This record gives sequence, structure tokens and C-alpha cells, in this order.
Amino acid sequence: MNGMEELFDRNLVTWLLLAMVAFSMYRGFRCGASGSVKQLVFFLISAVISVAAIALAALLAAKASPHVQMWLVDRNLSNPGPEASAWSQFGYTALAGLRDLPLLRFAALFLVVHSIVRALTGIVTKAFASVVSVPFAVVPSGGAVGKSAGGLIGATLGAGRALLLTAVLFAYCAIFPSAPMSDYIQQSGLYREVAAQVIRPATGGLLNERLPVFAKAVSGELGELWQKRYDVIDANLPEDIAAAAVEVTKDAAGEEAKAKALYDWVGSRIVYDDDKASLYVENGVWREQNPEATFRTRKGVCIDYARLYAAMARAAGLEVHVVTGLGYDGRGGYGSHAWNEVRIGERWAPLDCTWANTGNWFDTPSFADTHIKQGGLTA
Repeated sequence: MNGMEELFDRNLVTWLLLAMVAFSMYRGFRCGASGSVKQLVFFLISAVISVAAIALAALLAAKASPHVQMWLVDRNLSNPGPEASAWSQFGYTALAGLRDLPLLRFAALFLVVHSIVRALTGIVTKAFASVVSVPFAVVPSGGAVGKSAGGLIGATLGAGRALLLTAVLFAYCAIFPSAPMSDYIQQSGLYREVAAQVIRPATGGLLNERLPVFAKAVSGELGELWQKRYDVIDANLPEDIAAAAVEVTKDAAGEEAKAKALYDWVGSRIVYDDDKASLYVENGVWREQNPEATFRTRKGVCIDYARLYAAMARAAGLEVHVVTGLGYDGRGGYGSHAWNEVRIGERWAPLDCTWANTGNWFDTPSFADTHIKQGGLTA
């Protein structure tokens, strides 16, 4: 294929970009020069104000973030417990996430501030665009000259819109490089040319380097927020489990000794439930079970080990949370997995009760070599 055929291929993205230019040109021809100028001026002013609004919202969100965190800390949020309504549990989880997760807090504040700024600037944008376009009202709209000029202005406006769409698609491909649509988008010759000649030079490494890192960090925090729900649903333990936790740790002195005693107990008392794991992997059927069921049946999969350990650790006065992600499968790959992190002094120590019968997986130096943190529910 020659260069022109590669640029204008049969890809739907290519035709969408061309259609935006063609439609804007057609509207420009119909409206004439005067009407097209007004649309172009409004588009340019809107673009400038949108960029300014994003920058202002980011600045204000960054300034407000530590104050919001301190306000939430001062509220002394209390766990509503598993018997509370779904709205109470959701509210606690959301507020706790905003308090503990800085990127999530910034993103939430940014959305709120940006919405307010855009609402306030919307009327100003229209009024300013109308004033600026007044001098162009004398430009003739009718006749061959006026309509031709309108068509050219409309094409320019369409090119701007197509460029904006290309930037959005470029950001999407940067954040989700493995998504099926990313491959298809990048097969568009026109998209590749605009991205290479305009988007990359204009944005530097912002979109294709920094944005994916930021998106990954936000995704990680959302995973942590998802895991916080266990703080609510596993908050109230039956007395026998709480008593067992106290009994197991009664002779342990200090946080590390208590955490290790519970690791040994859960790792040696609970048996891996192969039937439950197979049912999920082969048939997609997930059987949810709480720490009480794991304690009673002495069976479970990794998330059940982790939830029971977390519940018992809290009963023993330890700070702990459930971590989900990927675990090394011993065959060169990774599979869905869950484990814990317990607070010892000023650090969070990782431990994996599920693997306890295969060796020591309590705060080992090589723990990160076989465990990769992610978000979401795992089997």
C-alpha cells in the first residue's frame, strides 16, 4: 500500500475522524463565513477555558486534599458493623477510603471542583464568545465567497474536533494498552499519523508515560478501597473466634509475636478447599463464606484464610488488612491469590497463611518475588 492508502484506510476510526471534518465543513458551508466564525471562536474559547478549568481544579484539589483528610481524621469514623444497612456500610467504606487513600481523595476532589468550575464558566464562555465574534458579524455569509469561506472555517473547526478526539483515543490506548479496542484504534493510519505528528510532540511524556502510571496508582487504590469492605462485613466476630484469637496470642509479647502466633495457628488449622477452588475455576461458581464458616469448617481458599486471619488479628488488637493480587504458581506463571499485611511498629509486614504448610511465608525478604498486589476479589 502506498502512503495515501495507508493514511486513509477502511478503519472505522479513520472514517470517524474524516466524518467529523467533513460534517463540520458542510455545516460551515451552510452557515456561511459569519456563522462559522462564531462556532470556531466558541470552540477555541471553550478549549482554552476547559484547559484552564482542569488546571485550576487540579490546583484547588491538591490544596484542599490535606485539609479534607484532617477533617475526616477528626471525625473518628466508627465501623458500622455487618448488621448496619448497606448505605451505612457504603458510606463508611467511601469515607474511610477518602481518608486513607491520597490519590482517590485527590480524584474525588478534582471531579467535584471541576464540575463547579465548569458550571460557573459555562455561561461566561458563551457570553465571551458572543462578544468576541461580534466584529466578524460583518463577514458575508451568503454568496459563493461567503459559503466557501464558511466551508474552510468549518473544516478548520472539524480538524480541531478530530484532533481532540485523537487525543482522547491516545490517552485511552496509553491507559489500556492491552484492551482489544486499543489494537484496533492503533491500526488506523490517520490516527497513527496525527498521534505521531501532533499529539506526542505536543504532550511529551504526559499522556503515554505519566498518565498510565497515574491510572495504575489510582487503580491500586481502588483495589484497596474494595478490600476495605472486609473491615465492615467481618467486624463482629462470634465470641468463640474472638476467644480463640486471645488464647492463641496470650503468651506472645509484642505485635510481631502475636502476628506470628496467629499465622501459625491459621496456617496449620485450616485446610485448603480444592472442591471450592475447582468449582470457581471450572464453572465460575463462587461460594462466599465468612470467617465464622472458615473457623467452623476448618476449610477455605486463600481469601478465606486471609479474612479469618484478619478477623482474629483484630480481635487480638492488631492492625491488619486483606491483600488481593497474584501469587506465583510454581510453574512459571501467576494466579489469583489473597494474603495479609499486619502492622508491626511503623511498617506493614506481609504474610501468607495459605502457603504456610509449604514453608515460612511470614514477613520473608523474598515475599514480593512471589506476590503481586492488585485489586478485586480473588478465589
